[in-house]
Amino acid sequence: MWQTDLVDLDAYFARTGASASSSLTELHEAHVRAIPFENIDVMLGVVPSLDLTDIQAKLVGRRRGGYCYEHQLLFTAVLERLGYTVARRMSRVMTGPRTHFMSIVDNHLVDVGFGAGMLHPMPLVDGAVIDQAGWPHRLRRVERRWVLEKQVADGWDLQHAFEDDVEQRPVDYMAANYYVATHERSPFSRQLVVMRLEPGLSRRLVGSKFTVERAGEKPEDSQVEDLAKTLESLDITLTERELSHISSTSGTPVEARS
Repeated sequence: MWQTDLVDLDAYFARTGASASSSLTELHEAHVRAIPFENIDVMLGVVPSLDLTDIQAKLVGRRRGGYCYEHQLLFTAVLERLGYTVARRMSRVMTGPRTHFMSIVDNHLVDVGFGAGMLHPMPLVDGAVIDQAGWPHRLRRVERRWVLEKQVADGWDLQHAFEDDVEQRPVDYMAANYYVATHERSPFSRQLVVMRLEPGLSRRLVGSKFTVERAGEKPEDSQVEDLAKTLESLDITLTERELSHISSTSGTPVEARS
């Protein structure tokens, strides 16, 4: 059902730098640090494919990134090939619809596809606080739901909330993927989003604003002057045609190449 047998583990490990002997935490961090979060296909007018062969070709072979469905389908398939038992779930981001793909593995929240969010798994323990690359995150149990929060200057900000016992099937993600890629109210259908996370450093491109944030410091915002250079700094290289299309739809400038 999840196409797990199609995973090319050797190619995946070459992409992430992890190995079959890596721990769950090491696998999670390696994936997040190696593969960008991005919605470039959506900005090109394409609904991302959820076929695992296509996801591997894009995220591993072409060294691109993707958003939550692509990241999580690939990562959970890798985990199952390595012998982990995976429960695929859906969560509600902020106060929006239930569209985010996360999973539960070894009684931990596993989420490699939440932008510049989680570097490591979170134990499903009420009140658990885990440092995520320099930004503490907390899980709380509220009635039937688990609530993930991120620490900010004046308290805790809601990230997303989920039930751990609601089974999901591939068709559930297909429907959510189509909504996220096409609906006018989806944040990913309206503006370019690219995010990278590593210890102590978060980089986020949203629309034409590029934000660099170091743990414990004030974020530094700037306006993109050359989209190609900004994307290359985030380890993404696009064709001239792709850059031109995104620039024309998002209003983000691209310097002419000689």
